[in-house]
Amino acid sequence: MKITRRKTRTISLGGVKIGGTSPVSIQSMTKTNTLDVAATVAQVKQLELAGCDIVRTAVKDGSCCEALARIMKKINIPLEADIHFDYRLALAAINAGVDGVRLNPGNVYKREEIEAVIKAAKKRRIPVRVGVNSGSVRIPKGGVSKDKFPSLMVKAALDYIKIIESLGFRDLMVSLKVSDVGQTIDAYRLMAKKCDYPFHLGVTAAGPELSGTVKSALGIGILLADGIGDTIRVSLTGDPVQEVIVGKNIIQGLGIRNFGPEVLSCPTCGRTEVDIIGIANKVEQALGKIKDDKGRLFGLRVAVMGCVVNGPGEAKEADLGIAAGKGSGFLFIKGKPARKIKESEFVSAVITEINKILKG
Repeated sequence: MKITRRKTRTISLGGVKIGGTSPVSIQSMTKTNTLDVAATVAQVKQLELAGCDIVRTAVKDGSCCEALARIMKKINIPLEADIHFDYRLALAAINAGVDGVRLNPGNVYKREEIEAVIKAAKKRRIPVRVGVNSGSVRIPKGGVSKDKFPSLMVKAALDYIKIIESLGFRDLMVSLKVSDVGQTIDAYRLMAKKCDYPFHLGVTAAGPELSGTVKSALGIGILLADGIGDTIRVSLTGDPVQEVIVGKNIIQGLGIRNFGPEVLSCPTCGRTEVDIIGIANKVEQALGKIKDDKGRLFGLRVAVMGCVVNGPGEAKEADLGIAAGKGSGFLFIKGKPARKIKESEFVSAVITEINKILKG
């Protein structure tokens, strides 16, 4: 599948390039109390280890900004401050050393307040995200139909951007997030015709892990396949590390970036005579713990197949593959059967071959 990226400006958030030809980056948001510096730093480090490129943190009051200054000294990935209601929190966060700020046009909207934030951002040379959500939109009397709502979101973003551009500032990215997948897609597609700023994609309040993953994969995936989107955040009610994992899988599934080996496995059926579910999960978990600093495993496909119907064929198509039978199976390497192995050896055999690749 060939994806032609939308042409955009390029901005830099803490050294991470967003837009243009830069890789689509992955974001998440801390779910700790920002005042708990140790817990927040620990979570940021967990997100970094999982592959997060940029992290966002809630700024509820001035004391959070004091905590941000301490947090910034202890983390390695860029941090964006999430600002609502009080523009002075943006000023304090910028002063604390954050790498970017998100403003909501729905609750930081007075021109003099916007001017103050942009002046501070310009002085620090950091970008601003115009983060529109359903609360950013002024609903006309009589309400608005569902299909017209995306155009109101776009108008809210464009009106805000117009003010910022009048101040001579263009280090911007834009997000247009609602919990409805269709409205989210429509809003971004419409906005893509109106400006050349990079987009932060997401479906807000997507839900718990399962439903949130499905909604995010649909919304973000469809837009990325359209060539729209420069950085993403999967919003889940749960562990933020899972947001990063899902985000990586969306991007890798479309062939946009490669984060390491891809595990292919059959769904199992009545023909399966081994614990293919447990084996596939163990293989995926083991591969996720392997460090590949030189990128030797990028693009590698590992197949775990459970029966004679699809097993041999799928295993041959992968770089490494297991075609299982009753209590045993064949290990395939580069499409050729290498040796017969016991069920208890499936995972260790794959890891052994992976380590051989890493050693070169």
